[in-house]
Amino acid sequence: MTLTPQDLQTYLSALVRQNLQMATMIWGPPGVGKSSVVAQVARQHDLEFVDVRLSQLAPTDLRGLPVPETDGQGSGVSRWYPPEFLPRSGKGILFLDEVNMAPPTMQGMAQQLILDRRVGSYELPGGWFVWAAGNRKEDRASVFDMPAPLANRFLHLTVRPDFDSWRSYALARGLHEHVVAFLTFRPELLWRLDPQQPAWPSPRSWEMAAQLHRAGLDASSAIGEAAGAEFAAFVRLFEQLPDLGTVLSGNGAGLKLPDEPSVRYAAVVGLAARAQDAEEAYRAFEWLAGTAGPEWLQLYVATLVSKFQATGQLGELAGLLGRDPRLAELVQGALSLAEG
Repeated sequence: MTLTPQDLQTYLSALVRQNLQMATMIWGPPGVGKSSVVAQVARQHDLEFVDVRLSQLAPTDLRGLPVPETDGQGSGVSRWYPPEFLPRSGKGILFLDEVNMAPPTMQGMAQQLILDRRVGSYELPGGWFVWAAGNRKEDRASVFDMPAPLANRFLHLTVRPDFDSWRSYALARGLHEHVVAFLTFRPELLWRLDPQQPAWPSPRSWEMAAQLHRAGLDASSAIGEAAGAEFAAFVRLFEQLPDLGTVLSGNGAGLKLPDEPSVRYAAVVGLAARAQDAEEAYRAFEWLAGTAGPEWLQLYVATLVSKFQATGQLGELAGLLGRDPRLAELVQGALSLAEG
């Protein structure tokens, strides 16, 4: 079953709401956002989140250490003391990341925890979900085969890169508008594995690139030289943009949208990213309606709806729909696409 990150979040949330405590394995390429989605689901449902990297553990790290205990009559037994990172109470998600990068002996130890919800003398509390994640062989990751008995007990979900899901996440997180605009223009660069290079574009590395760019540093160290050069060239186009702040304040009547498509992408996405409330968003829509074609209005509204959905501001936007039937139609179309 292959899902976008947004669909994966919806599916996992349904498991939590229905209290379906089935062991779930999430497959996907590195950097696509598997662990981020699981962490978001935990926050959404107010659950504790314990992230365990199995590839970094030895079997005794999971099972615990044997400690002798005497019965007062000269004979004794060893009792296994479990590690402190395993939960003792409450409700949450125990997330076993990089599960198939762990060697077979470690996977065998984890199998007992996944299948029986216990290992050694430790037993997982009833309110906890056990989910895992790993990369596929085709991702050039150093992975081991998963034992058939273990694989057969999992639900298997595969997550794929998806620009619309990433855009919603990026706008909600306030990632730099230059990065969002660039990937709107070049969505195929959201994820491009290059096994010959240590740095390459992925949703995870673009988030790092956005932080570097905001700090005035070259983003190539996160996304690679090729993508970094394209991004740097795109950023230089922002010098040709009209003053977006003037447009958002409603004083853009004398400003013109440049003709170059890449600059238009930068302007349209920049307006949606910078709009702080529905009133500013409407002023930008009015300006674009007078200076750009319908395809640019559609891009603006799709980006705006994605942002306002992620930030919980759709109610504000709904109050403006009666002002312009074009805006109402475009918003309804964007919402239909998002729901579909």
